[in-house]
Amino acid sequence: MESKEASRIQKKKNNNLFYKLRTIKYDYWLIAILILAAFLYAWNIWEAGEANNFYTAAIVSMTKSFKNFWYASFDPAGFITVDKPPVALWFMTISAKIFGVHGWSVVLPSILFGIGSVYLIYNMVAKRFGKIPARISALIMTLTPIVVADSRTNNMDATLVFFLLLSIWFVQKAVMSKKQRYVWIGFALIGFSFNIKMLQAFMILPAMYLYYWLASEVNWKKKLAHLSIATVFLAVFTLIWPLSVDMTNSNNRPYEGGSETNSALELAFGYNGTQRLLGQTTGTGGAFPGMGNSSKKSSKSMTPPSGSKSKKPSGMKKSSTNAPTPPSGSKKKSANGNPPSKPSGSKKGGNAPSMGGQKGQPGGSNKAGGGAGTGGGGAGAFNIGTAGPFRLLQKELGPQISWLMLLAVFGVISSYAYFRGSRMKKWYALTPQRKELWLWLGWLVPVAGFFSVASFFHPYYTIMLAPAMTALAGIGIYTMIMQWKEKSLWAMLLPISILSTSILQAWYLTDYYPTLSWVLLIAGIIISIPLFVLPWIAIKLKNKRIWPIVALIIVMLAPTWWSLTPTLAGSSDGIPSAGPSLLSSAGGGGMGNSQVDSTLLKYLEKHQGNAEYLFATDDSSTAAPYIIATGKAVMAMGGFNGTDKAITLKQFKKLVKEGKLKYYYSGGKTGGSNSTIVNWIKKHAKKVTLSSSNTTQTNASSSVTVSTKNKSKKPSSNMTQPSQGNQNGSVGNPPSGTKPSGAKPGKKPSGTKSKNQGQAPSGSMKKPTGKKKLTKKQLKKMKKSNKSNGSMGQGMGTPGQSGTLYDLSSIYK
Repeated sequence: MESKEASRIQKKKNNNLFYKLRTIKYDYWLIAILILAAFLYAWNIWEAGEANNFYTAAIVSMTKSFKNFWYASFDPAGFITVDKPPVALWFMTISAKIFGVHGWSVVLPSILFGIGSVYLIYNMVAKRFGKIPARISALIMTLTPIVVADSRTNNMDATLVFFLLLSIWFVQKAVMSKKQRYVWIGFALIGFSFNIKMLQAFMILPAMYLYYWLASEVNWKKKLAHLSIATVFLAVFTLIWPLSVDMTNSNNRPYEGGSETNSALELAFGYNGTQRLLGQTTGTGGAFPGMGNSSKKSSKSMTPPSGSKSKKPSGMKKSSTNAPTPPSGSKKKSANGNPPSKPSGSKKGGNAPSMGGQKGQPGGSNKAGGGAGTGGGGAGAFNIGTAGPFRLLQKELGPQISWLMLLAVFGVISSYAYFRGSRMKKWYALTPQRKELWLWLGWLVPVAGFFSVASFFHPYYTIMLAPAMTALAGIGIYTMIMQWKEKSLWAMLLPISILSTSILQAWYLTDYYPTLSWVLLIAGIIISIPLFVLPWIAIKLKNKRIWPIVALIIVMLAPTWWSLTPTLAGSSDGIPSAGPSLLSSAGGGGMGNSQVDSTLLKYLEKHQGNAEYLFATDDSSTAAPYIIATGKAVMAMGGFNGTDKAITLKQFKKLVKEGKLKYYYSGGKTGGSNSTIVNWIKKHAKKVTLSSSNTTQTNASSSVTVSTKNKSKKPSSNMTQPSQGNQNGSVGNPPSGTKPSGAKPGKKPSGTKSKNQGQAPSGSMKKPTGKKKLTKKQLKKMKKSNKSNGSMGQGMGTPGQSGTLYDLSSIYK
């Protein structure tokens, strides 16, 4: 009786939450790793500015109504959505609703999900392999450069990775607890994750099916039944949102941005699906130049970038031209002043497009001053290397994800041999640990295969590789050290992996730190010698653990420094990356902090009256800053890149006639899908001439001044390049303030006077002419102001440069 009573009391205690919390054994190493993750992901995040302003504008709109919240409307009026599902934005909107819309508040969910991913890696590895491999895996996850960069943005990738890991966690729990309900939850979470970034979530489905089939201890008929029911849950949670969109009358919801048929399912399986693998097509059916090619080749067909910090939302939309729009300026200075040995093309340095909501352009040459930086710090929006089995190790992608990839590869071999179990078993027998290895291999191989052959993705998407790579590397490091200490036949895997990793890392370092790359290489060789020799000459290796520890510290130094750079720079970029070029730019800041022209805004607000929209424009890059600044509806007629067919001329005329839309602003960029509307506006609407308090500009094609009021002593080197091809659509009016054809970046136009006489080139500020010479104090103040505002949004199709304002209200008077 006493035994039963004691058992009852103990069971009651075990079910008590407070008792569990009091008796839990904390892993202080894990706590330290989580604190490190919090520091890397959150420090300096208050400098995020508007973060990715394409999504930040949507978050502002989503706080206005549940309808906008459900559909992820880009604008408060619910005209068009962003080109992604809403789930990740839901978390950001909730955060913004609680704390207000700030750069840090919209990034906060990504930070928390990034830290959560580190914990889930630890938890899953520890269950089968113990705490030491789990700690190593969690540390590597924390210090993977692209994980740090992605966790500091309001893009969807950090959120997606967390929920994918959570789904795996539930499937693992189903296997270990033998309770099938957990496998259903796991697959339902994959469907939930589909509504974060669509088909990208399905990349780990092979791993889940394979793992449950191998690891579940039930007969094959029950496995088949369990997985069939799980697939139903997957389908339901996948389709519940897109079907709710497609089954709603299009007049009662926003246009589905990025789709060609106003369909969420078409968006998922077309633009965000097969076109990612086969190559994104433009609105005219051509592919963006440079995609899927080596950076050297792609640089020949690219629009030259302006010196900018690359910023772009995670998804790319179609362009109506053969080349994407040139990037706009950025908050940070160009890195073009770097020594030639360092690649200047980087997010901060001027190769990838600015993301004031604009579409990106392919990365350029790896040469200094010419394009995408190799080795990190922004390999460019599309600079994804040459397709092939070793693409992930190339300089375009490797410095973001692959510093320790070879440790993961050798670690798989080591751990599969180490966890063979009884020597009497066949070499291919599956132990519980080997089944877990198949889980992570099932994740790593398909995802790596996709990135090796795909034609359209951004380097920061490679965060999808991080969980599997870090788990396999952490487990493999542990087993390689154990085999080395035990003088196993596999003992040579440790020195081989350390030496090969040192060589790879030294190669990555050469673009930024040529001397240090040699130091790392020599250190790797020196530390590898005793690792090769000691197993054959030492009697005992248990007391010689210092050698493997030193070796691991050496190969962790470079990725740790790369991971620190986004934190030190305070970056929160639309196209996240890590690398020293972040530090070569002035200050930190977020993507798309485009300047709102106060003269234009005051005029529009004064004359808006009862109109539903503040104004209409061609694309979201022009609209986003005004939505964020005012919370008012701005119509982006062509969606993200101005190429969505979201409104017809008939519908546009109706809005004008009803007085819902009074103004159209051409920020210097239009898409082919809007040409009919724009031509009608130019033919019938009245141009509005505005003058700022500092400058008056006159131009045959530009009647509104939207140049920044901040002026610096010299023109900035971050000159916006002129439009190429037909990027201005049928309007044919290049934005006033763009530099004349043939001018070199960073220099004033020379030669004969143009119609824009007296106007500084776009992206640069003239020293004020006049009667007074500015004092040093005034110049310092203006320079500081320019750093935070002056270079923002100076590119094509963004606020901060000249454009044309049309009064539509006079058409039907």
